[in-house]
Amino acid sequence: MRGDVMARKPASDRVLDAAVSAFSELGFHGTSTREIASRAGMSPAAVYTHFSSKEELLFEIARRGNERFLALLHRAAAQGVTPPERLASIVYEFALFHARGHIGARVVNYELPALTTEHAQEIKALRRQMVDVVRSVIEAGLQTGEFDTPDPSMTCVAVMTMGQDVARWYREDGRWAPEEIAAHYRGLVLRMLDAKL
Repeated sequence: MRGDVMARKPASDRVLDAAVSAFSELGFHGTSTREIASRAGMSPAAVYTHFSSKEELLFEIARRGNERFLALLHRAAAQGVTPPERLASIVYEFALFHARGHIGARVVNYELPALTTEHAQEIKALRRQMVDVVRSVIEAGLQTGEFDTPDPSMTCVAVMTMGQDVARWYREDGRWAPEEIAAHYRGLVLRMLDAKL
């Protein structure tokens, strides 16, 4: 069944899916183009008709992944009225996404050092926008007195890295369901900020 689904996808998407699978399992440097081609069900030469290099593949995975993260954060931040409600939504959705999509999220979050300087700068710009979304909600809560933290920037980094790190350790056969993790992280972050609900 999975082979049938892969066969119906555009060839470039099949290559991307295969690269995510390989990079997640073997790491960027441990993955050959031949391995990606094999997982995509095509020849190594066919991979190069869609992507000029293994690094370009990683960049496209990182770009798409970070654009999804950013869109998710914007949607989550729009839920609720008060800063605590908005941050609760952000933390829940971000952790949930990183658990459910842990394979791709591991690549997007942990293989970035292999990018070229130019590509890394593009991804850093997207990640700065993500941080801005979260920090703006934290700062709004500080202004209304609903949050308390001595360093909002460091707190923002903590909130973001907590959610991202779920992808590193989450396993589908593990002890906790994605929804349990997301709910627990939501509570942790609100307590960390001494949120007034």
